[in-house]
Amino acid sequence: MRVYLDNCCFNRPFDDQSLLIIQLETEAKLNIQEKIKSGDISLGRSYILDFENTANPFLERRIEIQRWKVLADSFVNETEEILSEMDKLTSIGLRPIDALHIACAISLKCEFL
Repeated sequence: MRVYLDNCCFNRPFDDQSLLIIQLETEAKLNIQEKIKSGDISLGRSYILDFENTANPFLERRIEIQRWKVLADSFVNETEEILSEMDKLTSIGLRPIDALHIACAISLKCEFL
């Protein structure tokens, strides 16, 4: 199984953990992270994740997120198919950046959990 984690997922452990929902999302992300490290699941990555990460104002977070690139078993750059899928997803109400992440995950044949 291959999963795709967007920038929000990668940043969740750095967020304020005072809310229960943030704590639960962090625990879920850390569990997935361990499964990636152990090889139980694989990680897909995209150009848009790298683009967003370069804009992260927190150097420590940016470096940590970049380290995950070597653990990804697949990577996708922008294609016409991805942009077309993004257009379909935005036409049903998704924000463009979210639609782009989903289009990349589809292109990488990731599982949707």
